[in-house]
Amino acid sequence: MVKIIKDNDIEKYLSKIKIRASEDYKNIYDIVDSILQDVKINKDAALKRYTREFDNVDLDRLEVTEAEIGNAFKTIDKELLDAIKEAKNNIQAFHLKQKNTGYKFKPKGDDILLGQLIRPIEKVGIYIPGGRAAYPSTVLMNAIPAKIAGVEELIMITPPKADGSVENSVLAAASLAGVDRIFKVGGAQGIGALAYGTESIPRVYKITGPGNIYIAAAKRIVSGIVGTDIIAGPSEILIIADKNANPSYIAADMISQAEHDEMAASILITDSFSLSEKVQKELKKQLQSLKRRNIAEKSLKNQGVIIITDSLEQCIDLANEIAPEHLELMVKNPFDIYEKIKNAGAIFIGEYSPEPIGDYFAGPNHTLPTSGTAKFSSALSVDDFMKKTSLIYYNEKALSESASKIICFAESEGLGGHANAIKIRMKELLDEEGNGESDD
Repeated sequence: MVKIIKDNDIEKYLSKIKIRASEDYKNIYDIVDSILQDVKINKDAALKRYTREFDNVDLDRLEVTEAEIGNAFKTIDKELLDAIKEAKNNIQAFHLKQKNTGYKFKPKGDDILLGQLIRPIEKVGIYIPGGRAAYPSTVLMNAIPAKIAGVEELIMITPPKADGSVENSVLAAASLAGVDRIFKVGGAQGIGALAYGTESIPRVYKITGPGNIYIAAAKRIVSGIVGTDIIAGPSEILIIADKNANPSYIAADMISQAEHDEMAASILITDSFSLSEKVQKELKKQLQSLKRRNIAEKSLKNQGVIIITDSLEQCIDLANEIAPEHLELMVKNPFDIYEKIKNAGAIFIGEYSPEPIGDYFAGPNHTLPTSGTAKFSSALSVDDFMKKTSLIYYNEKALSESASKIICFAESEGLGGHANAIKIRMKELLDEEGNGESDD
């Protein structure tokens, strides 16, 4: 089922995990770039043509109507709607803590004023995968921090279903989260529409949201024109467990990631060989009744692993090297070690904090860095929808006191024009002092 490795094989596996994330974009860049250029030139006509070609849907109107949103609330399963509403409240409460308002300070009385203005990005587009699948949780995770940031115009695009509609849960989540306009457009063409604008879809300043390799490639290509969020690779979970851990919980959580897709990685690191054998048995048992068994089995066989170490400290060191998207601590005293984790997208503490609680409900964002990028990246947050502008004020006295040092810097870098911008002011101030007349 899942390979059990230790010692020298650990390095080989770490190399494999890194290679797994390096998808070959070169083979599809030309295709994606062609689609983007088509949308840039032909706008809505191109979008409708690609929707017909890729989604098998003919659309006269790309934008979702108020009537469609109203109908979504009438027909959605009430239990699911209640879950969406409560998740929305949890996500909102968490992200409200992140909002910064900027600052100002005077390091030398009234002579100098420094500060930072923090303002929302005015127009943002969010991409939500759709068609045969529905991801209301992804809507909430992208839209809520955007609206908390103060984004004025939040545009959502998502591929239509075969009948030309959008899943009720997605529309309800979008409405509850404050999305301003929704369009039935997917694929690289949708990214192009957000980046360049069309007759129907306004151009935005930043694009967020997950997608397949075509979406990722499109976001890479337009990233010089608009801002983009992190471009995520295959999903992953890493579980650190000791002999006290429940093997059925571990197996369930490994499978919860493996069912995403065949490239998803489920990793258990433990100092207990006995636990590893029990987990293997549980994996086989639980896979029997899984709806997405085919996908999960291939994922576990090709990407999954159980790593046996000599100590809990070695488990932690390996986890920090892998820098996983999701990290679960299933050990006797998880609060004693969670602060030793330096690199992870999210840390789930204890056996009753499984990864799905973070995906859907707890509140922290589920858009997380993958493929080791947690070493330098963070979860999607309110900050991703804001921009920061510096404030600088010097009066005559403050500039005079610093002038010689600024000129020294500029001239050392060979930038005479920079130096002269200071010198010309100093000359004028000296001339004014020399020509000044007494009040007596």
